[in-house]
Amino acid sequence: MNFGQRYSSTTLISALRTAAVGAFCFAAGSIGVLLILNLVVPDRPFLVGFAGATAISLFVAFPLLISLHLKNSDIKKLQETVNYAQRHDSVTKALNGAAFAAAVEHYIDRRKRIATDAGGVMIAVVIESLDAINRRYGPQWADTVMQSLAAIIQTSVRSGDLVARLASNELGVFLPGASVENAQDVGTRVRRRVAEAAFTAGDAPLSIDIRLGGAIFEGATDFNHIRQLADEMAMQRGGPDADEALPISRLPAA
Repeated sequence: MNFGQRYSSTTLISALRTAAVGAFCFAAGSIGVLLILNLVVPDRPFLVGFAGATAISLFVAFPLLISLHLKNSDIKKLQETVNYAQRHDSVTKALNGAAFAAAVEHYIDRRKRIATDAGGVMIAVVIESLDAINRRYGPQWADTVMQSLAAIIQTSVRSGDLVARLASNELGVFLPGASVENAQDVGTRVRRRVAEAAFTAGDAPLSIDIRLGGAIFEGATDFNHIRQLADEMAMQRGGPDADEALPISRLPAA
């Protein structure tokens, strides 16, 4: 096995350090026991035992501890991969709906517990033309469009904002602590960058139609209520010919 290719230098150095410390401790413990035995039974030749304990520590314990450390590293990476897959959409790499809802609810609950404003804005991005692309060109091109749109949105939001795939043709954005002006800026950037992007299915150009709608809240509420209102704003007033980049409805304060 080529350890240099499978494991990073940091992982290998950590494994070697752990194995060296473990082997030293094993050797010290073995020699300590043999010294005690030598004191208790001084007429027995324990010098050979000292050398044997050291050799066992170096040639058995050291590689064994390296192997165990690397296996633990593999298990940790696997757990991280599983955790990532559970929280993210496999196509867009954005958060999935369950993780997104949990994050929004956690934000609301945390802000409520520390007695500060729990405000924020949720934006719904509905891709109207995705079903037509799926039927005409196939699901792989629909997935490609969703990947591109998710990337555009990720570069259009602020640091700390959340992006998720909420449905087959819908992306969601959560802007914690945002004002109407902040959300309008994000909506304007998303519309402009989508309009400037070139989408194709092979050599065929694609026309991408999106609807944007937002919901702003300032007090205690729940995720489903916020999403429903954002979806309604997107479908009723958030088309490409809308008077504003992002129509926003305000939830009444609790």
